[in-house]
Amino acid sequence: MSDSQSGSWAEIFTPRYATVTLILCLGVALFAFNAFLASVALPTAVQQLGGVALISWALTLYLVLAIMGGAGAALLKQRLGSRMALIVSGGVFLVGTLIAANASSMTEVLIGRSFQGLGEGVVAAICFALIPELFPSRLVPKVFGMQAVIWAVAAFGGPVLAGLLTELVSWRAAFLINVPVVLIFAAMVAFRVPGKSNDVVESPGFPGIRLVVIGGGIMLVALAGIAPPLQATGLLAGAAAMLVGAVQLDRRSRTRLMPTGAFWPDTTVGSGLWVALLMPVAGATSAVYLVLLVQQLWGYGPTLAGGIGAVMAVAWSLSAIVVANVRQRETRKVLIRTGPALLSLGLLGVLTGLLTGQLAVLLVAQLAIGAGFGISNGYLNLTLMEASSDADRDRTSALIPTTQSAGNAIGAALAGVAANGAGYATATGAAAIQQAITPVFVLGAAMAALAFLAAWRTAGLVRPQDTSSSFAAG
Repeated sequence: MSDSQSGSWAEIFTPRYATVTLILCLGVALFAFNAFLASVALPTAVQQLGGVALISWALTLYLVLAIMGGAGAALLKQRLGSRMALIVSGGVFLVGTLIAANASSMTEVLIGRSFQGLGEGVVAAICFALIPELFPSRLVPKVFGMQAVIWAVAAFGGPVLAGLLTELVSWRAAFLINVPVVLIFAAMVAFRVPGKSNDVVESPGFPGIRLVVIGGGIMLVALAGIAPPLQATGLLAGAAAMLVGAVQLDRRSRTRLMPTGAFWPDTTVGSGLWVALLMPVAGATSAVYLVLLVQQLWGYGPTLAGGIGAVMAVAWSLSAIVVANVRQRETRKVLIRTGPALLSLGLLGVLTGLLTGQLAVLLVAQLAIGAGFGISNGYLNLTLMEASSDADRDRTSALIPTTQSAGNAIGAALAGVAANGAGYATATGAAAIQQAITPVFVLGAAMAALAFLAAWRTAGLVRPQDTSSSFAAG
C-alpha cells in the first residue's frame, strides 16, 4: 500500500500488527515507568541504606550507560538479530533490577542502575529500529502517537504507582514491579520478533573506543550539571570535544555506529538529528525546574505542582494523536518546522507566567511546549527513517532515541549551569528566584530557536526520492 493511503488507528491493533504494537509499547513503558519508579523510590532507599551523596549518581550512571547501550544497539542487532538482541538486553535490565531491589548498600544500587541503563538503552534503540521494519510508513506516525500516550500515562501513573508501592510495601517493590513486565516482554519478543537474517554479513568489530568516548562525554555533561559555574563550563567544553571526536571517529570507521552524514547539516539525516538533539536540550530547562519553581513561587503542593508539569505530557500525547493522520508531505514539513517554534514560544510563555504570577499563561505555555513536541516528533522520525538508505536505516532509527536522551542530559546540565551561574541556589525571596531563573528559560528558548533553524533546513532537504526505499513503499 502506498504512503498516500492513510491507515486507521484500528489497523495497528489488528491481528497482523497488534502483537508488535504491544511489544514496542512495552519497550517504551519499561523506560518511561522505570524513570518515575526509581526517582520516587530512591529517596526512601537512601534513608534505609545511607549514602545520600550517591543518590544523584543513580540517575547519572543509568543515563550514561543507556546512551552507550543505545549507541551500540544497531551493531548488536546486526550481530545477534533483533530477537536475540532484545532478549539479551532485556535480561541485562532484569539483572540490574534484581541487583538494585536486593541491594544492601547504595553501591549495589548504583551497580544495578548501571545494568538497568545499559539494558534499557539497547531495548529502546532496537524498538525504534523495528518500527520501519515491522510497520509500513503510513502507520509509523500512529506508532509514535501510541508511544507518546505511554509517556503521558507514565507521567501521571508512574509517580502514583511508585509512591503507593514504596509506602504500602517497600522501595524494593517499586523496582521489582519491573520483573513481570520484562518477562512478558521477553516472551512476546521470542515468539513475534524476527530473528537474525540468513544473509551473510561480515561480523562487525566492537566499537569500544567510540563507546567509551561517548560515555565519557555524557559523564562530563552530567558532572557539569552539579559543578560550580566555572568548572561546569570547562566540563561542557570537554564533553563537546569528546562527542565531536566520537562523531569524527565514527565517520572514519569501517563499522559505523551512526548513519552516513550524521550531524552533518548538508543532509536530511544530519540536520534532522540536530533537531532531535536540540529540542530535548531546550525542553529540559522547563522539565528540570518548573515543578520546583511553582512550589517556591506560588506555594503549591507537590501534587498540584506535578499536575501542572504533567500538562506538557498530555498535550504531547493528544497533539501526536491529532496529527497522526496527516498524509500530505508539505503539511508534514510544516509540522516539523512548527514544532520547535511552538517550543521556543512556550518556554518564553512559561517564563512570563512565572514572572507575572499568571497560572493561565503558564498552562497555555505548557500546552504549546507539549504540542511542539507532539506535532513534530513523529514526522521528524519518519523523515529521518525515509531519508536513510536501507543499509543505514537501523543506525538512524537506533540513534534517534539515543540522541534524544543525550539532549535531555545536555539540557539538564546547561539549565543547571545557567541557574547556578545566576545565583539560583542561594536566591531567597520571589524576586531573587525570578531573576535567577530567567536565564534558564531564555537559554531554552534560544536552543529551541536553533532547533527551528535545523528543522527548516531538514524539511527543505526532503526530496521525493527520499521515500523510494522498501520501507516507504510499505
